[in-house]
Amino acid sequence: MAHVKQRKVALMGFRSVGKSSLAIQFVQGQFVDSYDPTIENTFNKSIKIRNQEFELHVVDTAGQDEYSIFPTQYSVDIHGYVLVYSINSAKSFEVVQVLYEKIADLVGNPRVPVVLVGNKKDLESEREVSTADGQKLAKEISAVFLETSAKDNFCVTDLFQNIVVQIETLNGNMEGGKEGKSCSLQ
Repeated sequence: MAHVKQRKVALMGFRSVGKSSLAIQFVQGQFVDSYDPTIENTFNKSIKIRNQEFELHVVDTAGQDEYSIFPTQYSVDIHGYVLVYSINSAKSFEVVQVLYEKIADLVGNPRVPVVLVGNKKDLESEREVSTADGQKLAKEISAVFLETSAKDNFCVTDLFQNIVVQIETLNGNMEGGKEGKSCSLQ
């Protein structure tokens, strides 16, 4: 039996974009509609990708804004980043762009494993950020792009599989490619 690889992923984004909802949906398989704003929480879940077991540690960070000082603990021992915005919040989309720049500066490596996530796809009627804008940003920052709905459990597992594949590919441990092709938008 192959050994289990430990991978630590930080979920980052503006407040109320659904970072905790995504983490809880992924780990516990349920949608939590209302909860206190997150201080910081770590969720653990084992997943298997291409016959390799991974113990995934998902760090659900407190919401950031464009003025937040980037906490240095998120540049140490983090293997990849999931940048989350809400499709019904242009402001949250601006914040993920600033966050990416801060990550790239701090990590000092332009090839940071990133998955860009437009969450709250269930709120299509309130959309402020087009899918095309999300795809364009993902291309600029070399990220995988997905739109998800924590509420409907749409593409939630895929986003975590994709970040692991990104990490492993950039580490030279895996051939690139997208997991969950039905969800990946680019």
